[in-house]
Amino acid sequence: LKTEVFHMPGEKFTLMQYSVNAILGLIEANDFVIPEIQRPFVWKRSQVRDLIDSLYHGYPTGYIITWKNPSVRTKDGGYSQGKKVLIDGQQRITALMAAISGKEVLDEDFKKDRIKIAFNPLAADDSKRFAVQDASHLKDKKWIPDISVLFSANFKPRAFENEYAKNNPNVDLDELAEEISKLTGIANRQIGVIELDHSLDIDEVTEIFIRINSKGTALSQSDFVMSKMAADTDHDGSIMRKAVDYFCHLAVKPEFYENLKKDTEFQQSIFADKIKWLAKDYDDIYDPGYSDMLRVSFMHQFRRGKLADLVSLLSGRDFETKEFREDIVSDSYQKLEHGILNFINEYNFAQFILAIKGAGFISSKLLNSAMTLDFAYTLYLILLDTPEIPNVQIKRYVQKWFVLTTLTSRYIGSPESQMDRDMRSIQEKGFKNFLSEVEASALSDTFWTVTLPQNLETSSVNSPAFNVFLAAQVHLNCNSLLMNGIKVSDLITVAGDIHHIFPRAYLKKNGIDSKTKYNQVANYIYLDTQVNKAISDDAPCDYFSKAFMQCETKAIELGNICNLSQLNENLQENCIPLSVKNMDASSYEEFLTERRKLMAFMMKRYYWSL
Repeated sequence: LKTEVFHMPGEKFTLMQYSVNAILGLIEANDFVIPEIQRPFVWKRSQVRDLIDSLYHGYPTGYIITWKNPSVRTKDGGYSQGKKVLIDGQQRITALMAAISGKEVLDEDFKKDRIKIAFNPLAADDSKRFAVQDASHLKDKKWIPDISVLFSANFKPRAFENEYAKNNPNVDLDELAEEISKLTGIANRQIGVIELDHSLDIDEVTEIFIRINSKGTALSQSDFVMSKMAADTDHDGSIMRKAVDYFCHLAVKPEFYENLKKDTEFQQSIFADKIKWLAKDYDDIYDPGYSDMLRVSFMHQFRRGKLADLVSLLSGRDFETKEFREDIVSDSYQKLEHGILNFINEYNFAQFILAIKGAGFISSKLLNSAMTLDFAYTLYLILLDTPEIPNVQIKRYVQKWFVLTTLTSRYIGSPESQMDRDMRSIQEKGFKNFLSEVEASALSDTFWTVTLPQNLETSSVNSPAFNVFLAAQVHLNCNSLLMNGIKVSDLITVAGDIHHIFPRAYLKKNGIDSKTKYNQVANYIYLDTQVNKAISDDAPCDYFSKAFMQCETKAIELGNICNLSQLNENLQENCIPLSVKNMDASSYEEFLTERRKLMAFMMKRYYWSL
């Protein structure tokens, strides 16, 4: 199997050389586990052709990296040998399995498909010797349409060469035999394998991976979890991994369900019936990726915030004794399974989405942090098992925590560490006490009057503060500017766009031509299209004066409000200072300052109303 092994005492890895044939044999024997084999193959078919071409010419194809799972102590006192999981090189190995072994791969919709590489032993141009098979290679007898037949166990070279010569009478049999021998020699090409020691922690594995991987690609902790699950067949880890993959794919593409039904192994699992509701779900408020799903499933079951701990637990690690035990592996998979089932439960998921929408976040446009959503769903699932909080109050608490953590960017920066601390605090103090403590420290008067207005000094339309402001308008059922009956919520979800209160062209004409200045979020508002057209590039003092004038004349030129008290209320619910009717470009900075204060005050009123 191995031609060379390098391992120095104290080293964190072993460097080996395996032949292509040996690697494929180890995978067949399930000694090497390829996590990606159950997931869509992302390489282009041309990349598979290029890999085969490189091996044919003896070019280096880079190292693959494996991480050995630790051997675990079994109940009878013996040890169960850990498998090796590929953490880099999955695509190359999958490509080899597709082209050489003739294995089917999964496309982006999890449909099984063959990738066939054609070979022309008579090619005059060496760069045109390999091709991704198409109809032309089946017709042109110079091409061997699928190289996998040359690598099969019952391949008979002489019979094959004679048949090829019959179809190509001018071929030189010696040259043909040499080319076919060179091609089948790919099986003996050496590939470097770096086997990382099981004792390494995730941070060290990640660091080694980044240093070796020429693209500088980072591995996420969820990648490690998925790898662990793929390697497990004793505790249904591989099926759980499928459940995670399928749920995340279905959440984005409900029509994929028809393909999923063809996976008979999965259809026999406990997860199949639990996710079929997604086939009719087209909501995009929360379309989790596998990192999100694993994080929530783990956190609410294990009351920990760091996915690195889940990797250790699925390996059987005892955090106190540092040994690896089978009972910990078994218990961890059982808890993770329970967590995944809670996550994918239709009622749980739907009620959580209702809570988020009920807080005013009615569109994915208003959501800017997956981590903040993840923790909110985690909290929802935790509170379901918290007797001191009545079920009717759970949504309210989830809403408050989601808004608080969005406003304060609590899970931006080092989210896992913060999540871990919060999980422990909730466990120790109870959620209501913990929430009161955080509110007292994070939402002081200074936050509402100074910090939040400062956070609104931005041109980023996706800033957390601006998103919360829009959610507040939705929650408080605000009318859009200068309209009565057309709600902000209507414009966000149906037919509205964000426009400038001080029109951009007007500001630029008056010397305010910096994008970061005229695109301040305090200058943004959702406007009905007809209102926006009527405003055109007018100064605020002009068009707001029209709005006030029509309350006297009753001759409507702008919007649909012709009642003074209604107009004042409309300005208030859109956080527009009443002095706007006298404002021109020279008042722009004053306007921004005043509006930020009004926006912050509305958000304060909104938060405490939840």
